[in-house]
Amino acid sequence: MAVTGDETAATGDMPAYQIRTPTTALPQGVVMAASPGTLHSPQQLAEEATRKRELRLMKNREAAKECRRRKKEYIKCLESRVAVLEVQNKKLIEELETLKDICSSKTD
Repeated sequence: MAVTGDETAATGDMPAYQIRTPTTALPQGVVMAASPGTLHSPQQLAEEATRKRELRLMKNREAAKECRRRKKEYIKCLESRVAVLEVQNKKLIEELETLKDICSSKTD
């Protein structure tokens, strides 16, 4: 079936579309060469399988590379956070020691 658009419709606003049947038809039982059910030779099947495998391996390499990059970024972020928390912890320990000294000197 084919759909065609006429330039003028009854209202003049939008084109009118007609559905018509194609003038050529395939005889009963004939399968087109480009149909998905077409049988391939063993060599074509092997080449297709090889191509799909290579594509899958390439995608997997890219995904693994991206995963390693994200992991490095995550570890870098964690190391930075550890450094900040170590500095903060050191300051808090010093403050605690200072407060202990102040409290112990007042009780004497």
